[in-house]
Amino acid sequence: MPEGRNIYEIAQMVETNEFGTAYEFLELCRDKSFIRSLGLNVDSLEGYLFPETYNFPKGTTLRGIIKDMTTEFRKVWRKYETQALEKGLTEHEVITLASIVEKETGQARERPLIAGVFFNRLARGMRLQTDPTVIYGLMPGFNGNLTRRDLERPTPYNTYVINGLPPGPIANPGEAAIQAVIRPDILQPYLYFVSKNDGSHHFSKTLEEHNRMVNRYQRGGRSGRSR
Repeated sequence: MPEGRNIYEIAQMVETNEFGTAYEFLELCRDKSFIRSLGLNVDSLEGYLFPETYNFPKGTTLRGIIKDMTTEFRKVWRKYETQALEKGLTEHEVITLASIVEKETGQARERPLIAGVFFNRLARGMRLQTDPTVIYGLMPGFNGNLTRRDLERPTPYNTYVINGLPPGPIANPGEAAIQAVIRPDILQPYLYFVSKNDGSHHFSKTLEEHNRMVNRYQRGGRSGRSR
């Protein structure tokens, strides 16, 4: 299970591998009594199914699969729990932000920078304005085409509309993304970033610079923008 997959994608993987139906998997991921039995106090297991290579024998139950994924999450989280508390961050806040970082870049060196951008924006009372959260709020029916109207549609996950973090994770982040949130790069006061269409991003300190870079790399497009 690669980093950054959401519960809908994982559910389809489970069904494709004939462990159960996607519907049954999603139902379990939202079953509060089952979630509590796993030692998690959340409303959904989105974000808590740790990305890893799993080898499940034929006949493994959906509950068994989910239990192994969340157990792996707990093992990793224990490495960062104390540091999160020292920073005044809850587990849910860290995993929520880590899931956004995970979706914004696949480059390891950029993750702390992108986490830093989001922390800088939050500290200034700015909205996160990140496209992956908008897309998640439109799922499972999102058709792959993000429009201006979508960016204005009020959902709990639309960070162009809401202040602060969305109510929960939008994907299942790997350890590198979690670590980036615990140890963000905030030495540079970056507030914006835009995709350079080569897998990397240009980071900007001012809106003026950011707009120039959007024009250069996106030609008026919205892909990859955090503002």
